Amino acid sequence: MDFIELLRVVFLSIIQGITEWLPVSSTGHMVLVDEFLNFTYSEEFRSVFFVVIQLASVMAVVTTFFRELMPFTFKDGFKTDMDKMQLWVKIVVASIPAGIVGIFFDDMIEDLFFNPLTIAVMLIGYGIVFIIVESMNRHHSAKIKSLSQITYGLAFMIGIFQMLAIIPGTSRSGATIIGGLIFGMSRKSAAEFTFFLAIPAMAGASLLRIVNIGLNFTMMEWVTMVVGCLVAFLVSIITIKFLLNFIKRNNFKPFAYYRIMLGFVVLAYFYWL
Repeated sequence: MDFIELLRVVFLSIIQGITEWLPVSSTGHMVLVDEFLNFTYSEEFRSVFFVVIQLASVMAVVTTFFRELMPFTFKDGFKTDMDKMQLWVKIVVASIPAGIVGIFFDDMIEDLFFNPLTIAVMLIGYGIVFIIVESMNRHHSAKIKSLSQITYGLAFMIGIFQMLAIIPGTSRSGATIIGGLIFGMSRKSAAEFTFFLAIPAMAGASLLRIVNIGLNFTMMEWVTMVVGCLVAFLVSIITIKFLLNFIKRNNFKPFAYYRIMLGFVVLAYFYWL
């Protein structure tokens, strides 16, 4: 791997690690970055590469929230934390809609909607929705301030919003956060639940793609994936902590304005220039 190629891998992994967790659409960024970086590997390897660094990003969530997610303790004997077990059940319930759609319609939706126009429209459209939702909530206090207050019904409804993110440019985190805010969740609880939903959603989709394509790559390609995973993992941890600190004092409108701007950039580059 030459130095320039290494820089491309690092940059792509940084972009993925940031945009996967901020509600700004990783796909919207990748479609632009891929245009300019000229990633020289095969299409098959590129597909697996992006999937594998997503798995690294998922591991960043598990690492950051290990205490909040681990339902078992071994101190003074084996014990089960029932609140955390219930949280995992809610995560599974919320993952059902996207899981069903992903299994049966993922390829069809990608063929129909994976294009710059759809990505730009989703970036702009959900940016506007973010502004509307935040404006409506400005004078209302959140009803749900902790994950323990999430009901199974609410978890499923948020899962419906996550299902919408299968359309490129929507942003999985953006869609689920919007759903959480609409149903009265605090920004912190909506963001945390979004992070947790990523574990089955992203891990399942990534493993399915790996099984379909396989991992028969050269030593250099394996090195590329290892570098990408390390970078995506570290950047994801930083980004998750940044977002949680940011929303303690701010709302999501800055991300909404950024989405709208990015959407017009995508339109300008692919259709107007």
